[in-house]
This record gives sequence, structure tokens and C-alpha cells, in this order.
Amino acid sequence: MLHIVFVEPRIAGNTGATIRTAAATGATLHLVEPLGFELDEPRLRRAGLDYHDMAHVVVHPGFDAVTEALPGARFVAFTAHATRWHTDVDWRDHDALVFGPEPTGLDDAVLTHRRVAAQVRIPMLSGRRSVNLANAAAIGVYEAWRALGFAHGE
Repeated sequence: MLHIVFVEPRIAGNTGATIRTAAATGATLHLVEPLGFELDEPRLRRAGLDYHDMAHVVVHPGFDAVTEALPGARFVAFTAHATRWHTDVDWRDHDALVFGPEPTGLDDAVLTHRRVAAQVRIPMLSGRRSVNLANAAAIGVYEAWRALGFAHGE
């Protein structure tokens, strides 16, 4: 099982869409507080549609808390500032894919955290700032799951 970690997400719709991705892939979605929305917010429910009951979502009070909750996980941070692509990772079961808040991305405290094993980026055309958070999470988790042979997928 893979883990998707959203550090301080601010847009309910992105988190809702990622709940659907987590349900489809079997990944656990970890939300690191503070959140920019309430978990019962209508936009979150609408974006996640009927997938909320099929996804595993865990809320943590801070980044240290999520690293403590996943002692065996390897944390891979997604940042537009990395030089290594997300496709160049030897993905492992139980890896945690870490994404920062919209629109700032991960801060230095997370990027340099002792548990972050690597920083990667999703390639895009020159002059583009970033990929939407929900899309970036989907790209990342599907690449990791593909590399793992789509375990338990149909």
C-alpha cells in the first residue's frame, strides 16, 4: 500500500479529488494540519463523490506526527525545484508521496526533514510553475503503483 501525504492542503476540491484517487488505488491519504477547509465541507464531499467510504483518510497534527505514524515508510517529496523526475525512483511498497499546499508547495522544513529520502519533480514544459495538487498526486501515485506492478489492481 502506498501513502499520499498532503501537507496543509488549502483547497477542498483537490483533497476531494484525491480521495477518489486513494479509493481507486488503495493508497491511504494523510492530511497534515492545519487544513484550509473543514472535512465536512460540501466542495470536499462533491469532489470525492461517493468514494469517501472506500478511501482511508487520516488527519495528523503536523508533519512529525505523520512520520511517526509511518515508521517504516520512505518519504518522497514532490517539488517543482527538484532535478530528479518522479519516474526515476525505485518505488517501494509503503512509500509515502509528499505534496505541499496550494499554491506554495512544500517548505524547507519538510523538504529537508530527516525522514524525506528524496525530492522529485513531475516534468512539464518550460515556464510552467506547477501541476494542480490533485493531478500531481494522481500522476505520482499511479506511477509508483505502476512500478509496483499494480498490486491488487484489475
